[in-house]
Amino acid sequence: MSKSVPFLLNPSKTDGLIGSVGFDPINWSDNFDIKWLQESEIKHGRVAMLATAGFMAQQFVSFPMFADIHVDDSNLAPAAVGISGMLQIVLFAGVEEWRTNKGKITMADMFADSDRVPGDFGFDPMGKLKGKSEAEINDMKLKEIKNGRLAMLAIGGMIHHNFIFGEALF
Repeated sequence: MSKSVPFLLNPSKTDGLIGSVGFDPINWSDNFDIKWLQESEIKHGRVAMLATAGFMAQQFVSFPMFADIHVDDSNLAPAAVGISGMLQIVLFAGVEEWRTNKGKITMADMFADSDRVPGDFGFDPMGKLKGKSEAEINDMKLKEIKNGRLAMLAIGGMIHHNFIFGEALF
């Protein structure tokens, strides 16, 4: 039985994964590559962590060159910058996805190299993982996954707060 949802079966493909609590009610792990699912969760968590910080900060901080388009409600920001600003974000994200995966961006070929670890792009500019044991590295990965999961819920809550109440977060 699943640890997180006791009345469901434990998804066997998630056993032993960092951060797994046996939660896969739609059985995605049986239908999709588990490495791809792991990478998706890690990437979405990282983006959500940045988004929550940006969502709050943009209410109080604005760059001088963008002072004329400042809005307190973050949900109004896409309309304020226009379609060209939003397309730049999408284009940059696509280029970065292409670069980090060496052109392999589909689920079918992203993990053609069996040694590739989901979410590991070799980016550690502060050296947080240097000299750490595998247990310490796995602890850091677990913290990242848990914080990412929380951030995904947080950004959804903040966006919906602004939609429902029609005002800025703070």
